[in-house]
Amino acid sequence: MTKLSIVHKVSTQEKVVAFTFDDGPHPLYTKQVLDIFRDVNGKATFFMIGQEMDAYEEIAREVHAAGHEIANHTFSHPDLTKLKLEEVRTELQQADEKIRHLTGKPVLNFRPPYFSVNEDILALAGEFGYTAIGTVNGGAKDWEQPGVDYILDHTRPTIDHGSILIFHDGYGERAQTIEAVKILVDELHHEGYRFLTVSELLHLTNHS
Repeated sequence: MTKLSIVHKVSTQEKVVAFTFDDGPHPLYTKQVLDIFRDVNGKATFFMIGQEMDAYEEIAREVHAAGHEIANHTFSHPDLTKLKLEEVRTELQQADEKIRHLTGKPVLNFRPPYFSVNEDILALAGEFGYTAIGTVNGGAKDWEQPGVDYILDHTRPTIDHGSILIFHDGYGERAQTIEAVKILVDELHHEGYRFLTVSELLHLTNHS
């Protein structure tokens, strides 16, 4: 059952994490992310913006074909709390339809832009059957391009079994993010972590 809260981490004894990427797809950076996870036989979750999927549909199809999860990050990336509820519904619906068209699958997860939500928006997400997804490493602020070391230093302490991590592959220059993700994935892979989609992670905790 969908809870009226944002999930930042799940409870599990297994060495698993979920890497998530917001604001794509992007023709350069999304492909680089796919390469990183292909090398470790891992999966990630891409919270895509509907407008970006319209612009780079083939990239979105590549993400799906590689076995990654595509989740809803709205159609145009507004602050949902500043919209009327029917406008929020339209934002979710348009992105949902786009993802279903590309994947042929129902959309299971949603991340509000800027993590800006209220009870009404969470309830609406629940109507769509979504789980609202947060993160444990918001302090890394990779979207501000604070430097690779800063991203690493503010992500490493948050990593634990079941952590959900946020990064960005769209909307601007993301070279720092890609470099940081490469390093983290390599470290965690050598520590024996597996890389799951958000849905896989949620399913694991629901059945552990």
